[in-house]
Order: sequence, then structure tokens, then C-alpha cells
Amino acid sequence: MHPLQNLVQLQKKGVKVGIYSACTANDYALEAVLEKARDTNSVCLIESTSNQVNQFGGYTNMTPADFYQHVMELADKVGIDPNQIILGGDHLGPLTWTNENESEAMEKARTLVYDCVLAGYTKIHIDTSMKLNDDDPNTRLSDETIARRGAYLANAAQQAYAKRLETHPNALAPVYIVGSEVPIPGGAQSEDAGMQITRPEDLANTIATFKNEFEKAGLADVWNQVIAVVVQPGVEEADLGPTEYDRSKAVDLMAAINDYPTLVFEGHSTDYQTKYKLRELVEDGVGVLKVGPGLTFPVREALFALSFMEDELYKYNPEEKSNFRQVLDEAMLANPKNWQKHYHGSDAQQSFKRAYSFSDRCRYYLPSEAVEAAVNKLVDNMNKVDIPLSLLSQFMPIQYTKVRNYELALEANALIKDRVKDTIDEYMFASHQEELTK
Repeated sequence: MHPLQNLVQLQKKGVKVGIYSACTANDYALEAVLEKARDTNSVCLIESTSNQVNQFGGYTNMTPADFYQHVMELADKVGIDPNQIILGGDHLGPLTWTNENESEAMEKARTLVYDCVLAGYTKIHIDTSMKLNDDDPNTRLSDETIARRGAYLANAAQQAYAKRLETHPNALAPVYIVGSEVPIPGGAQSEDAGMQITRPEDLANTIATFKNEFEKAGLADVWNQVIAVVVQPGVEEADLGPTEYDRSKAVDLMAAINDYPTLVFEGHSTDYQTKYKLRELVEDGVGVLKVGPGLTFPVREALFALSFMEDELYKYNPEEKSNFRQVLDEAMLANPKNWQKHYHGSDAQQSFKRAYSFSDRCRYYLPSEAVEAAVNKLVDNMNKVDIPLSLLSQFMPIQYTKVRNYELALEANALIKDRVKDTIDEYMFASHQEELTK
């Protein structure tokens, strides 16, 4: 049985257990996730998004097979059993190719899904909620169209699974997640995008329509592998901060999942919710808590903290500095497509947001050659010096306490990863996912 099917069964028995999904391709974040799973003897769920990783490389320059191999190499590096790792694909569909007509976009989406499953991904979020170039721009995309396209991709996944069994006879069958959240994948693009909690009737229609289209496509048995539906429970990560979960406003939606004994909710954009709000989401029926920017934001925080410390320690050797913050901003200014739709206001306001926004569009630029080189130089510089405890206390007070208590090495890589683990700890508190290995 797939661990996530076990999660569903436990939820339906009244056990308030979930799992967080690390939607990131950043190595510091990935290592932190893997180390935490190793140290807690729990499973971990890692997902790549369709724009991060695809058959053309995405913005990480990795195909699904590349990403699978990369995660396995990191797993070997940190010393975790690969069987503790679940790999998944987030928003798999034509998201990256919405400027193309259905025939071309869906063929590329089909290849993406096929390649993910063939590579070893076992959690597949099918998302066909976005309009394509030849869809009527003035008409809402019908549930039937969304579901028909989704069934087409599920069929591709099943074909890939059959192919993978030829070389991996014990491979887990993929499980599927359907539906999408509001607003669009990637987060709100305006300060007043609004929030609409999914209505129970819309949930019921989504499930019924997808089930019907699966059956029409000859995938009636595969419907049993659908374990979750994406809904909007009233949370969103945005530029200035999150919209917090208010369980009183989602009562009807959360009660509706009780009508489906094989399904739980998947909650997207749970970034920056407090650990108590995250816990409420799990208690109310959200089995999977997606987090993306919330993992790279603390990576950015840690890198900035080290950069400010570098300013002090290399004050009299400025030619040796990494200039990380400057290099990052220059990269963002040179190629603004990944932030300009999200950051509004004056030049000064946009400058502030490029560095500090909760939406963390910085993450799209960390893999670039110049920024990566600056990060490596920063880390190398900080490992060459003895970081004064007073400076560590100033810029990383939580890590300072751990260093003083001999719980953490005073080393740049360790400091960065530990800052990420502060966030992971909140999700572990909420999910109790260590229960999935018992």
C-alpha cells in the first residue's frame, strides 16, 4: 500500500495525521527535509512543480529523471533510506504551455506526466484547470473539459507505470490528486485577489465529473488510486503575509469530505500559517499540506543573515566579499519575468519586495549561474572565519542558542539548513507524520 493511502485510512479512522509536501528544488531545503525525516524516522514527501522540472529542464535545468536522481544522491549524502522518500509532481498539466492550443499543450503535458511516473514519481497532482490558447477567453472552463483533460493525463501516467514495472517490478502504483485551488497556481498576482472558500457543491461536482471522465476513458479502476482533492480552505500566501486559516468559515467544506471514504483534502499555499493553524487544517480533514516559498524563504533569510555577517567580518577586505545580496538583486532586475507580475508599487517598494517579500520570488533566481556562484563564495567565506557568537546572536538568534547548547555546528551550511528546519518543525508538529511509519 502507498503510504499516502495509509494516511487516508488513518484519517478516516479518526487519527488526526497528515503530511507536509516540500515543493522545492533548492538543495539546502531538500537536505533539511531529508535530514529531518532521517532524524525522526518519518516519511518525507518532496514534489517538483511543472515549471521547476519538466522534459525541457524547467528553471532548474532538470528533467523528472534528473530530479529523481538528484534527490536520491542527496538522500545518500545525508544517510536516509530511499524507501522513506515519496516523490511527487505538483500542478502537472499544461500550466507551462497555456499560450499554446489544446492539442500541442496537452501533448506536452502528457509527456511531462509520463516522464514523471517513469522516473519514479508516485504522487501525481493532475491540474488541468487553466485555459489554453484556443479556449474561449470569455467563458469559464467547464468542469467536463477540465476532467476530460485530467483523465487523459491519468491514462498517460498508467501507461508509464506499466513501463516502469518492466524494470522495477516492486514499484508502487501512483496515487492521484485532482482539482486546483483559487487563486491560480503560483500565488496571488495582486494585493486584492480575493479569497473564495471552495463550496461543498463545487467539491461534489469536481469529484463526480472527474470520476465520470475516468470511467469514460476506461480508468474506472484507476479512480481507486485518487486519494485527495485540492480545495481552497481559505488560506493563501501573498506578498505582505498569509491569509490565516479560519476554521469557522470552512465548516461546511470540511464536513463535506466525510461523504467520501477514500478521499482527503490537499491544501495548497499553506506557507506561513502558524503551527496551530496548520494543526487545525489537519484536524479538519486536510491530509496534505503543501509548502513551497515557506521553505525557500528561510533559506533566503539564512543567506541574508550570513551576508550581513560577511559585511562585518570582511569589512577591511571588501574585494573578497561575495556581494550576494547585490548579485541576487542584479539577477532579478536583469530578468524580471518571475517577479514583476507579483510585486507592485514604486521602485523603492519593488526593491524591498524583491528582497523580503513573503512570496519569495527570489527562489527562481537562486539556480542562476551568477547567484549560485555568489552563494558558494558566501558559504566558503563564512567557513574560513570563526563567526563570533555575538554576531551569530545578532543575526541568527535561534541558531545561536542551538550552537551554545551543542546542538548545532557553527558552520555555514549547517546554519542555513537549520533555519529551514525551524519551519519544518512547525509542519511536523501539525502533521504528526511520523505516525505513518508505525
